[in-house]
Amino acid sequence: MMERGINVIALVKDAERYIFLYDNESAPALMQTLGRFAGDPELSFSWYDAAVLSQKVRRQNRETLEETEVPFRAPRASR
Repeated sequence: MMERGINVIALVKDAERYIFLYDNESAPALMQTLGRFAGDPELSFSWYDAAVLSQKVRRQNRETLEETEVPFRAPRASR
């Protein structure tokens, strides 16, 4: 069984704080949320903010995959 970790990304803009908690399986939904926030004119969250945080999510997912990969070892030839 693989352990499910919680990832955190955050953005502070003046007095506002945007904090997102997600696991690797919910990363696509988080990406959609970032886009929805960027498109909301009532929030100071911009498309640039969404792009920067999306890049961090992708990097965290890539690092998590690299940490969980099992290196392949070729079987030894029998003598």
